[in-house]
Amino acid sequence: MTGGAGLIGSHAAEYYAKNGDEVIILDNLMRSKLFGSDKKSVEYNWNYLTKYPNITRIKGDVRNEEDILKAIKEGVDAVIHTAGQPGVPLSVRIPKEDFSINAFGTLNVLECLRQNCSDATFVYCSTNKVYGENVDIIPLEEKETRYVFNGVKGVSEKMPIDHTGHTPYGASKYVGDLYTQEYAKIYGMKTVCFRMSCIYGRRQFGFEDQGWVAWFVIASLLNKPINIFGNGKQVRDMLFADDVVKAYDLFIKSKLKHEVFNIGGGPENTISLLEFLDILKEKTGNDMDMTFKDWRPSDQKVYISDTTKVKEKLGWKPEISVKEGIQLLMDWAKDNQDLFK
Repeated sequence: MTGGAGLIGSHAAEYYAKNGDEVIILDNLMRSKLFGSDKKSVEYNWNYLTKYPNITRIKGDVRNEEDILKAIKEGVDAVIHTAGQPGVPLSVRIPKEDFSINAFGTLNVLECLRQNCSDATFVYCSTNKVYGENVDIIPLEEKETRYVFNGVKGVSEKMPIDHTGHTPYGASKYVGDLYTQEYAKIYGMKTVCFRMSCIYGRRQFGFEDQGWVAWFVIASLLNKPINIFGNGKQVRDMLFADDVVKAYDLFIKSKLKHEVFNIGGGPENTISLLEFLDILKEKTGNDMDMTFKDWRPSDQKVYISDTTKVKEKLGWKPEISVKEGIQLLMDWAKDNQDLFK
């Protein structure tokens, strides 16, 4: 598990540990540093996972071959590659570092696997940002609290990924996506790209630049000001971390050799920023101190995953609704407010 102390990585590690599997996680614990925070964040998950004796923790970087080889040792059955620089605005400020982590880091893990245990399944956590501004081709309708797709239920895997703006983040993740596909086609490895929409869940440490769901929850509980970039009507389909891990496991256990899947909550689990903030206000009773600012580069006004393919090929579907998921995240954040003060 690369990025094993992050939101998705820690949930995946816990999922397999509970199943009795031997789990190795690799993480450099640099999330807070990346986002300029003096507070610890993923260190919480790093320590949380010590409750499982069958999880081995290795502090290391996916850009360092020795660290990867230390993690895979004599061989592993699967690698879930969640490590990455996840911030879109941050990628604009540090494009070389963003490329180093997301593009080279992915290639480095793939090559170490090919050279040492090529039978292992490789799961790549890709992103809807590989489609970039091509998503804006889909006609929109503007409603009172949200934008909606006009005539399309969601973005399928047939959406083009080139001839458009991506931001450096979208471009670096795109590179990792392509290499993941190439290692299946040219080297015969079993690989999958999950192009994810908005993933959220317990033990999520959000910042303004990344992890907006957790950031809004934390801000609402602590009465912190919130900046809205755009008009707040932008919509995402939300998927709880527990559900995405189950999709990874279904692919790993399947007979499929290589796939690309769009995955998110789908049309049944969408929400706009304004609607989300209304829910938080209702649950906390706190007025939200909001400031509206200019749109950020390549910020898709609507992104909703068409999950038809992943449902058909893996028999997967989300089990936790947006309403349930928000409550679970809020409950965890309330119980751990001291982490954010």
